[in-house]
Amino acid sequence: MSTVDLSELEPVERRSTAAIVADRLRTAIMRGTFPPGTQLGEVELAARLGVSRGPLREAMQRLVAEGLLRSERHRGLFVRELGAEDVRDVYTARTAIERAAGLLLLAGDRAAAAERLTAALSRMEAAAADPVALADADHAFHAEFVAASGSPRLRRMAETLLVETRMCLAALQETLPPAAALIAEHRELCDAVRDGDAERMAAVLEAHMADAVARILAPDAPVPAVPA
Repeated sequence: MSTVDLSELEPVERRSTAAIVADRLRTAIMRGTFPPGTQLGEVELAARLGVSRGPLREAMQRLVAEGLLRSERHRGLFVRELGAEDVRDVYTARTAIERAAGLLLLAGDRAAAAERLTAALSRMEAAAADPVALADADHAFHAEFVAASGSPRLRRMAETLLVETRMCLAALQETLPPAAALIAEHRELCDAVRDGDAERMAAVLEAHMADAVARILAPDAPVPAVPA
């Protein structure tokens, strides 16, 4: 009897209800469904999500640990508000994480990484006419950039920082550079990875992050309670 090769089969991912609920809440915060300062009510959320309050509480505590929610004694949980220093700190951390991810990309299979990033860039190009879709595609590009490094720890850190970045989506959309310019920046990043040019990659990343901070915190920008 011949042996069946099962090497292509991957284990089924088993996720707890709390993990799934945390993902749903994280996405809602990222998309602005729950604006900064919003109080999250357990009863209403549990009913809306169709879960008991136990897993919901566990999920919300995860988001507290991630810094996306804050707890006020005797009042409950609120979506965290970020100030100017938080904005700068988020982008400083993102720069460090994405630079580290980029170095791993350059040390690994550059061709495969460039292919993944080119696909993400194509999605940005397809979304160019829609600011919200473009912001989604931009987010996905940077998530893919870190994921392609192969480091699960960098990926976990980047996920939280990207959500914090998107917490200021309304402000960011008002101050985005023209779609063509934004896409050109990301194309240059793809090219730097494909060419194995570490110096160019770092320079593009740093300029991209610095430009985002300057736009979000510009004195005449419509910055709400949470710039990011």
